[in-house]
Amino acid sequence: MPHAPEPEEDDLDAIAPPQPVFHVEQALLGALLLDPHRLSDVTGIAADSFSTPAHAALFAAISTLPPPDPAEHAKNTKWLDQVLATGRQQARGLTASYLHTLVQVCPWPRHAPAYARMVEAEHARRRLQTAAERLTQIVNDASLPHPVETVLAEADALTAVVDDITSRFPPRAGVLPRTAAPPPTITTDHTEAAEEEQLLLATATAHPADIESVRWLLPDDLTRPLHAGLWQCLTALARRREPVDPVTVLWEAQQRGLLDNASEPSKVLRLLAEPAGSVEHWAERALQRSLLATADHACRRISAYAGDPANTPFQLVVGARRALADISAVRTRWQHATGTVPPPRPRPAAATRAGPPTTTAAHATRAARATR
Repeated sequence: MPHAPEPEEDDLDAIAPPQPVFHVEQALLGALLLDPHRLSDVTGIAADSFSTPAHAALFAAISTLPPPDPAEHAKNTKWLDQVLATGRQQARGLTASYLHTLVQVCPWPRHAPAYARMVEAEHARRRLQTAAERLTQIVNDASLPHPVETVLAEADALTAVVDDITSRFPPRAGVLPRTAAPPPTITTDHTEAAEEEQLLLATATAHPADIESVRWLLPDDLTRPLHAGLWQCLTALARRREPVDPVTVLWEAQQRGLLDNASEPSKVLRLLAEPAGSVEHWAERALQRSLLATADHACRRISAYAGDPANTPFQLVVGARRALADISAVRTRWQHATGTVPPPRPRPAAATRAGPPTTTAAHATRAARATR
């Protein structure tokens, strides 16, 4: 018959660790309980860096209590009792036997800085995954009154997390995430998108002079391959200053190999024959969909990278930055489309190496100083 634990029996050390970092946290806490003075060697982490409330509460207690006298600590458990009492204020399930377990499982207390670096790395991965998942939720929230502005603000928050991780784990050249990027899965109204793209193409065919004003719209912003190809036809004809009408666009489409069984000439002609509204309006709508889809794909990539514990923080930084660069590229075009381009940020002063000046201006400056 299996043993049934008593209500007061400590079960913290019986919990199956969900990840290797659980063992790392145990080793670090055990090192600090054995040699509290090693806390001064531990940097880059705080209580919220730990994966369980019990471990977070213990680290907070160790960090806030004055360290004991080493000689006294070796003789009695007074300081350990204080740590336990303080930790129980946040995690009531903590027991003296669990502290004993932590001490027992610590291989080498002098390795505490290495353990802390591992805890910091795992915390960075969790932070990145949480921020990316939040952006995914916001991108797919159809109730937002201003979706683009809200998504971009959350993308900035995700970027801030990446920047903070970068400062802690500077990326290494050539280190890429080993996780395959997931395909785009944003939920959108394909019927509405197709109808609006048809109106864009028809209106641009009727008013080709307006195509120049929406150069920020790219073929990849459109959701259907045929629509993307026809937009390429329109922009090419306009760029070459050739006549633009449904027939010339159809001929250009044939030259580009766009016509097949699903794209019959009569179907294309009908698609281009019903303009409405303005080119700029429909182009902006297409770009908005593209921005949201790009943000969705980027944060799903980042979430996939962060969800793979085999990726190091260095790999996460490289992968996240590449994904965020895709958002930035569409964001720049959106700002041009809506007239919201921010003023350029002042560039930081370039770092210079110590040594004698080599430019003419530098020599002049040195000479001027010498005459003072």
